[in-house]
Parts: sequence; C-alpha cells; structure tokens
Amino acid sequence: MAEHRHKRETTARRMPRAAAVAGPLALLATASAVTLGVLASSPEARNLVAQESTAGLGAEAAAADRPPILSRAGSRTEPVELRKSVVAARERAATQRAVARADTRLWTTTTLNLWSDSGADATQVGEVEAGKRVLVTGRKAGDRVEIVWQGKSRWVTAGYLSEDKPLTAAAGLSMAPCPDPGVESGLTSDAVYVYRSVCHAFPQITSYGGWDGHGEHSSGRALDIMTSDVALGDAIAEFLQEHAAELNLYDILWRQRIWTPVRASEGWRSLPSRGSATADHYDHVHVATNG
Repeated sequence: MAEHRHKRETTARRMPRAAAVAGPLALLATASAVTLGVLASSPEARNLVAQESTAGLGAEAAAADRPPILSRAGSRTEPVELRKSVVAARERAATQRAVARADTRLWTTTTLNLWSDSGADATQVGEVEAGKRVLVTGRKAGDRVEIVWQGKSRWVTAGYLSEDKPLTAAAGLSMAPCPDPGVESGLTSDAVYVYRSVCHAFPQITSYGGWDGHGEHSSGRALDIMTSDVALGDAIAEFLQEHAAELNLYDILWRQRIWTPVRASEGWRSLPSRGSATADHYDHVHVATNG
C-alpha cells in the first residue's frame, strides 16, 4: 500500500503536444497584431520597424537604401562667379560714365586701329582715319587711350592724338617735273612717280634721298623724304598710304615702324632699334615701290 501512494502520476501532469505548439504560435500572432497596430498608428514606429527590418540585410543592400551624397563643388564656385559678375558690372558702369562725361576733342594724326578694350586680348573693331576729330575720355591703360567713336568706347594707341589739326596734302598724285630733277637719277619709273607726287603735295620738303648702294635704294625702287617734323612726317605717310595702290608701294618706314599694303589691316608695326635716328627712320620717311 505504501508503494502505491508514492508512485508518480506522470501521465496526468504532462502537457499535451498540441498545447505546447499552440502557445508560441498564439504569442507570435499577438506580437504581429501589435506590430501592425503600431505601424498603423505611429510614423516613428514605422520608421523604427523599417530600420530593424533592414538590419539583417547585407552592407550592399543597406548602402543602396541610403540617399546619395551631394557634392558641394558647385556651391564653392558661386562666390567666384558672383565676384566676376560684380567686377564686370562695375567696369561697364565706369565706361558708361567716361563716355557720357567726355568733352575733350583731339585730332588723329595717323590712321589708328580701334580696339574693343585696353587688354592684350582686345578685338580690333575697325579703324579711324587721320585728320578725324574724336572725343577723348581721359582714361589710359598701358600704351592705349580711350576715345568715343560712334557713341561707343574704343581704345587706340597713345601718342597719335593732337590738339592741332594735322597737315594734309595740298594736291593729289602728279607726274609734273620737280625743282630738283637730280633726285630722279637711278630711280625706277614707279619711284619717280612717288617722288613727283610727294614733291608737289608737300612743297615744304626740300631734301630727298634717292639711289645709293645699300638696301632697297640700290635697286632704285626706294626714296627717302627727309623731315624730323612728326606732324609733317605723319601727313606724308598718310598721303602715301592713301595712294598705295596707285603708286604700287611695297612698304613705308617711319619712326621705327613699318606699314605694308599686304598687311594694311594690322596698321603700323614696330621695328627693333638699329641704333640711330637715321637708321630707325626718325629723320625721314622711307618709301619703296614694287617696281
């Protein structure tokens, strides 16, 4: 009888297998329902759940969900562009004021190239002939000065504007004999035409250099028109330029510069110094013909 009282009744206390499985399933269903309810009611909770759901993804998948990193390189250039825009606006305003206030008129003493501005990269936008009266603003930059031409700001090479009206030729081309026929000795017919035309247009010139044994003079195609007067020399050079085609000119040298018909659009071009006023053509205008 004693043994019967202490026997374990294992069958009566053991939980059924179906109940053991149903319990966790019920708990999972309850948790899912709670999660859905939270998601429906709270945006913050939705974000938290979304973050937790991606935590198990690989690094590559997580990186794909992150927004792209924006570059700030563009914003860094904005202040530079803004400063450039401000400087350009100020320059335009200064130019407009200079043009509006210009009240001084000077004469051009030779044909001058017109430049869009004073910089080395300026664009040539035309020419102004010698003997033209132009407004001057008074502004200078490097070797150029600002003038007003056709209502616009233009820049020309300094040193070729004068308060006095330049001399002009008194006559056109001529083949009439000149007072000193000896100058024509050894000259070609084209060079003689130049000599006679200059001698009649500028009777104030009394000295010429014709044929000799050096340079272009040895061919008889060159003539030296002797003068140290800048205004008079400019007027002679301008006269020769205007009639370059009729006189069949090859080149003109004056005050350490050269002008040629084939490069007329470039205007006067500088020459290296040869060491003296005569060699650099400061005391005479040198002109040569093609024949």
